[in-house]
Amino acid sequence: MTEPARIRYEVRASSPATHRGEFAMRVGGTGGREFDLVWPSWVPGSYWIQDRVRNVSDVRTATVDGSRPVSIRRIGKARWHVDPGGEDAVEIRYTVYGNELRTALFDLTTDHMFLAGGFVLPYVEGRRDEPHEVALVAPADWRVFAELPLVGADPPTFWAADYDELVDSPIDAGRPEELTIRPNGIPHRILLCGAGGNHDSARLAADLQRLVEATIAIFGESPVPSYTFFYHLIERPPQGLEHARSCACVTSPTSFRPEGAYRAFLDLTAHEYLHLYNVKRIRPKVFERPDYTRETYTRLLWAMEGTTSYLARIVLRRAGLLSPERFLSDIAEQVRKYRDQPGRLHQSLEEASLAAWVDFYHRYEETPNRSMSYYTKGELVSLCLDLELRGATKGAHSVESLWRALWVSRGRTMVGLAEDELATIFGRITGVDLGSFFDDYIRGTREVPFETFLARAGLTLEAKPRPRRPDDGPDGGYLGVEMEDAGGSARLTVVRDGSPAMVAGLSPGDELVAVDGAKVRFADVAKALERSPAGTELALAVFRRNRLLHLPVVVGESPPRELQLVPVAGADEAARRVYEGWVGAPWAAPKASGTDPD
Repeated sequence: MTEPARIRYEVRASSPATHRGEFAMRVGGTGGREFDLVWPSWVPGSYWIQDRVRNVSDVRTATVDGSRPVSIRRIGKARWHVDPGGEDAVEIRYTVYGNELRTALFDLTTDHMFLAGGFVLPYVEGRRDEPHEVALVAPADWRVFAELPLVGADPPTFWAADYDELVDSPIDAGRPEELTIRPNGIPHRILLCGAGGNHDSARLAADLQRLVEATIAIFGESPVPSYTFFYHLIERPPQGLEHARSCACVTSPTSFRPEGAYRAFLDLTAHEYLHLYNVKRIRPKVFERPDYTRETYTRLLWAMEGTTSYLARIVLRRAGLLSPERFLSDIAEQVRKYRDQPGRLHQSLEEASLAAWVDFYHRYEETPNRSMSYYTKGELVSLCLDLELRGATKGAHSVESLWRALWVSRGRTMVGLAEDELATIFGRITGVDLGSFFDDYIRGTREVPFETFLARAGLTLEAKPRPRRPDDGPDGGYLGVEMEDAGGSARLTVVRDGSPAMVAGLSPGDELVAVDGAKVRFADVAKALERSPAGTELALAVFRRNRLLHLPVVVGESPPRELQLVPVAGADEAARRVYEGWVGAPWAAPKASGTDPD
């Protein structure tokens, strides 16, 4: 039996062509006392201050019967003060503009509405713990979906035990394609919102069934009686956001073919579904009661996000959705990308976690040189931790067993993690002292010796040979920059630390206009480097702040374009057992260099 809610929202898709939704919020039980109304500045899972209150306008109040206005005034960027004038219940009305289909926002079009409540449903200061209701008034042929109890049908009205549950439960309305699967007997809805998807519905349902079952197998049980995958098909970079009983993903309509695109889609899905456990229930103590008005700092984002990325690969492998060869190949590619970031030597995982609010979501030209993604490094350090534990405990423990134990002791009980206790917890579970591992690779910036950890599984890391013809010359040289096409010209956006470009004095913002006296356009630069082996001196001409400069540069040796994990011929039986437990496949004898995965 749900407790009646004294705080209720109504959302009307009254003007979808203009992307304006009309919102009404009834606040009862005021006792006639003044209160503050607050719009969140961020939402859990997306660690940056967004201040989407800019989309809110025409805030006004009145008595519930509309007979007279009620005093309301803005007292901050996202805070309004209400004086109910002795009334026990008042109604606040406002308009929200929503024309940006992203995971954490409000979006309204002529055929669809997505409501992620955090940025559009304000809370009453001091009353977040009360039940809340939200009703959606939408066109008659639209269906409305949410992972909340339905307490009214006309209009569809949903109930949440408190404000935090409300804003952690997105609502979608429109005409989506709906698929249903029942992994482990638990109903899971798959909602595909948007036209033109190149998916095979039967295959998609079957693959997500396997993915969910593999995830539940790691933790031993599911924390939810039902779940919804919200997929919004739109041509935009993929992104996802986890919720307590659902996830919202933005993905291209063509995400499902070819196989490489589909693997990326499955990886995104596995990551978000794993958050059902890691982040939503296994979580830092500071996430238990987030302050929506300011940053909530934790040093554990590497474990919440990076380890989740690592476990996503494990899930896809366990589900048979990733071949052993592709599993190893994808890890090698992550290592290559990681080594391409000079910032890995300047920022620890803990610092990267803390700096997310000003760094990860606000990248600029110096980011690769001084920062490191807690997703990327967190994933790779989790890989190293996994292999270290499998080797040290003869397969008795792994990252999978650690997170299963965390689920039992912290996730199931919803007891948050203190900032400094992971190493102690892991040591107690496994009997392995991980103090130096944490000091070196999580709290510190020591270079990660991947080869040492991979040797635990009988593997080594090496450059993958490039296919060559007999008449091919030497490999082209390396400049160490990133560029963008600026109307046909090549504009430098990043100059990497220690690179030939930095040694030569090149700078972000430089517009490269000539090489060895010949004019170059953006498309010509790569060709010029291909013709210039390491050690070649090139005369570059650049415009910097509208002044022409001439800079000689000696190009360096190109880093490997691809890395590969190769079985070691002399791997002992212990290493082979680690490999088989980790990869979930029989030990594979070394293959000829250059063999392509599946």
